[in-house]
Amino acid sequence: MWRSIASNFLTLAIVLLIGAAGVVAWGQRQFTQPGPLSQAVCLRVEQGSSLRRVSDDLEAQGAITSGYVFRVGADYTERADQLKFGSYLITPNASMTEIVDAITKGGQSTCGTEINYRIGVLVAEVLVRELDPETNRYVEVAKFDPATTAAPEAYVDIAESADVRFRVTLAEGATSWQVVEALKRAEFLQGELGDVPPEGSLAPDSYEVTRGTARQTVLDEMARRQAAALEELWASRVDGLPYDTPEEALIMASLIEKETGVAAERRRVASVFVNRLRQGMRLQTDPAVIYGITNGQGALGRGLRQSELRRETPFNTYVIDALPPSPIANPGRESIAAALDPEESDYLYFVADGTGGHAFGRTLDEHNQNVARWREIERQQGEQVVPQTVQPAEAPPAD
Repeated sequence: MWRSIASNFLTLAIVLLIGAAGVVAWGQRQFTQPGPLSQAVCLRVEQGSSLRRVSDDLEAQGAITSGYVFRVGADYTERADQLKFGSYLITPNASMTEIVDAITKGGQSTCGTEINYRIGVLVAEVLVRELDPETNRYVEVAKFDPATTAAPEAYVDIAESADVRFRVTLAEGATSWQVVEALKRAEFLQGELGDVPPEGSLAPDSYEVTRGTARQTVLDEMARRQAAALEELWASRVDGLPYDTPEEALIMASLIEKETGVAAERRRVASVFVNRLRQGMRLQTDPAVIYGITNGQGALGRGLRQSELRRETPFNTYVIDALPPSPIANPGRESIAAALDPEESDYLYFVADGTGGHAFGRTLDEHNQNVARWREIERQQGEQVVPQTVQPAEAPPAD
């Protein structure tokens, strides 16, 4: 009798184990195989949301077949507690594991309605846009400059929606004063700001925020990212640079940032400045002179006068023999990288070439030919030729 009971129990245990293995295998297939979604949807993960709520939303939108399998799979892969708030585009046939990856790895939102406050060199503007999940393209809803224009009705309506997301985007080359002034006008942020941060200390980047985020919090994050980027890139700098500290490298990066908007030119522009420093030549870069006049508080709005190029100021690189005393803008990561790993070249000069880039020269004769070509381009375009440089005999201009 006992032998029969033991045999039956063993048989049952084997059946249960086989059944359990089958359930596990089925669950694994459900978690990794293409999902049932036929049309892209936008999934909103609220701040503080739970995995159950997210799985319920996914199941309701037809993106997954089982909320339970989704939660178990996320728990099994140790990502159940790593939800990142935001809006995420769930593409057709996305698997559960792909969805878990999207909502837990962090990064920028990829869909939904977005209000992007873009702080640029000349203007700060609010751009309202919405991603169409079907076409995966953003559609512009409204755009305005809060410094000069009242918020349009479309913005007001959308800004109060619960599912809208906010972003602050800082462009390369804006000054710290411009950033502070722009943040003061961001109505979706709150709180006062302290002193203007040191020039160059803010990272041009995109920052996702929520309504009511403190302005100082945004500014502090900008400073944290810039400090981290500078520390990382300084550690991998090339040998033999003519500056000894990260702070000096940041000054150089800001000059590069203001001299060229062409990514492929950054390291070459850096090489010109480095070569001139090594040879004891003055940098003679107009953006530094302009910063000495405006203090970074807006654009000059005209050409430089010869008297300004001769005036002795800490930022007049036609007069001083070294780098200016501080950065002249907030440089991006690529300009910092260029300052710390310039191209190997023997160029000493550059001038605009009419295409948005620059023509580079090794000798003064080459440079003068490039300048003549630029003057001819200006003449053909019907523009008034404004002297870009004053040429002291001992140190012709870089730009």
